[in-house]
Amino acid sequence: MTVPQDDEFRQMYAANFPPLLGYALRRVEQPADAADVVAETFLIAWRRRHEVPGGPETRLWLYGVARRVLANHHRGDERRERLGDRLRKRLAAVVPDPGAEIPERLAVREALARLGELDREVLTLTVWEGLEPREVAEVLGVNPAAVRTRLSRARARLRELVGDDLRRPGHVSSVLTVPTPEEGR
Repeated sequence: MTVPQDDEFRQMYAANFPPLLGYALRRVEQPADAADVVAETFLIAWRRRHEVPGGPETRLWLYGVARRVLANHHRGDERRERLGDRLRKRLAAVVPDPGAEIPERLAVREALARLGELDREVLTLTVWEGLEPREVAEVLGVNPAAVRTRLSRARARLRELVGDDLRRPGHVSSVLTVPTPEEGR
């Protein structure tokens, strides 16, 4: 068996890429995954080029390699899915949802979703993560004064969206009030 040289390998690639890509596309959910499968198939072919048979057997050999690459791809997906499930269960037990303790959590979540992305992030980093405005500014890469302004506006807008009866104990808006440093923070 002769080892394909660069030109021969290019020709093999050009002749076999379209059918292998079609093969992979029909067996994966995402086109990017198919491209990865074909790329890995040809990488293996390059590394094992001394084993690649010539003539019409080349395509069959490449299909065999692609089949094994796809099998590995699918096993990897299954492993990632199982790991993701375990991680989600563990995270749910370790990191409780701060909004889960509030009876009106759906109203809060809906109102938060209606805020702008930066306002929502400033508010949640301050209230739920317990960061000071200067810390939030560092996380977001903005000026601390801008964080304080956005925080004030975001709180006001959120109160407006969920109701402004702050005197009622347990009202969802009560979670939006974070003590100032003078109040013992």
